[in-house]
Amino acid sequence: MLIIGITGTLGAGKGTIVDFLVREKGFVHFSVREFISREIVRRGLPVNRDSMVMVANDLRATHTPSYIVDCLFDEARQTGRNCIIESIRTPGEAVSLRAKGNFFLFAVDADPATRYARIAARKSETDLISFETFLQNEAREMNSEDPNHQNLRKCIGMSDFLFNNDGSVAELESEVTTVINQISHPD
Repeated sequence: MLIIGITGTLGAGKGTIVDFLVREKGFVHFSVREFISREIVRRGLPVNRDSMVMVANDLRATHTPSYIVDCLFDEARQTGRNCIIESIRTPGEAVSLRAKGNFFLFAVDADPATRYARIAARKSETDLISFETFLQNEAREMNSEDPNHQNLRKCIGMSDFLFNNDGSVAELESEVTTVINQISHPD
């Protein structure tokens, strides 16, 4: 049983990798976003990026920096199947999952203008923002000394495999397939 966590910049292609692994490789998907969204709705807050960040940070501060992914890992382990947890946003999450064994952290990145075009095209409620707001949101989530807050830069630096997604979906899927084959069948 493989557990893969995925991190990366906003709109870089985390969902594209997840969809590919679920569709083509039989992985089961566990979403931090969905976990947090359920909590936002439970609290009666609007589902937007500000609420996502605030509620996630609150859950981590109330419990542990890895609380959300630990809950998802427990669900994943019960399936007995290869799983992917999307999206790792704090170093504590990566450290906790890595300590559980047979875990690999994938990171994905792409040019900011490309990433913004992608989020604009998907039109989710948290993505209906200007390019300037997009860059501000990303800057807010890139670095933090607080272990309960997002630190994408550090998570990306902790990854086992980094994918550049400035090319086609087929190129990204090919790179992911190569890595999956490598970690599924180590020499």
